[in-house]
Amino acid sequence: MGIEIVFETHSWSEDNDLGRATGWLAGRLSERGRALAAELGARRRDDGIAAVFTSDLRRAVQTADIAFGDSGVPVLHDWRLRECDYGRLNGMPAVELHQDKRAYLDEPYPGGESWRQAVARVGRFLDDLPTRWSGQRVLVIGHVATGWAFDERLNGVPLDDQIDRPFAWREGWEYRL
Repeated sequence: MGIEIVFETHSWSEDNDLGRATGWLAGRLSERGRALAAELGARRRDDGIAAVFTSDLRRAVQTADIAFGDSGVPVLHDWRLRECDYGRLNGMPAVELHQDKRAYLDEPYPGGESWRQAVARVGRFLDDLPTRWSGQRVLVIGHVATGWAFDERLNGVPLDDQIDRPFAWREGWEYRL
């Protein structure tokens, strides 16, 4: 049996407001982000979700807690859903960091990981999902790397074709594993 996966990014963070590339730093939701997280909960609570999986970074955990904290839906934290680790560049201005993402497609950021390594890490999460959640509908709260991994593994869109595109936020993506 397959698994229906709904993917949502973490809500808007204070670093988003400041134009910072948070990476593996914890981050924190802004006031706008907390409101968006509440909207996520309203949108998805009655959507047949069996479990919520979230990156363990604070901005994603806050999103899950606000959206599903009192819903009775289990919220499970998984470090493999984290954003790409920009290493020593975590927290720098996003415009500077992302001006040449392709340079870090296979070459790790200084002290961090490459985009391909991040996508492979998320892929290991997908490999484990059927052991418990086959036939279920789950929601995943993650980051750009999470979405790129899902598009590559589940929709067949090579990372090489995604890396130069700007990430466009929307209210969820749906996948089948």
